Amino acid sequence: MVETIRMEKVDVVKAAGRIDSHSSPELKDAFDVLLNDGRNKLVFDMSEVEFLSSSGVWVLLETQKRARRRSKGDLVLANPSDNIKKTLDLAGLMHFMKIFDGVDTAVAGF
Repeated sequence: MVETIRMEKVDVVKAAGRIDSHSSPELKDAFDVLLNDGRNKLVFDMSEVEFLSSSGVWVLLETQKRARRRSKGDLVLANPSDNIKKTLDLAGLMHFMKIFDGVDTAVAGF
């Protein structure tokens, strides 16, 4: 399940459960809607994400790349579990993704 919360300048996308080849298209669609609407400051709340596969990592990278093409845009992560952080580290992405301990601090980071 993917939920989007639109704020004044930043949008929060929240997912729950597993992000794998079956669920990652729904996540990609949520990000695409925002980016196509010109919304490029994105926070991904991962507090309820239990697993992130390579297809989920790909969605995050592509979304971040598209968001950064626009003025001051970015995709940042909030509340990833230790297992998610390990996945990102194994993929070599810890240095490319901004990670925050909470949604409020991630939003304030913009």
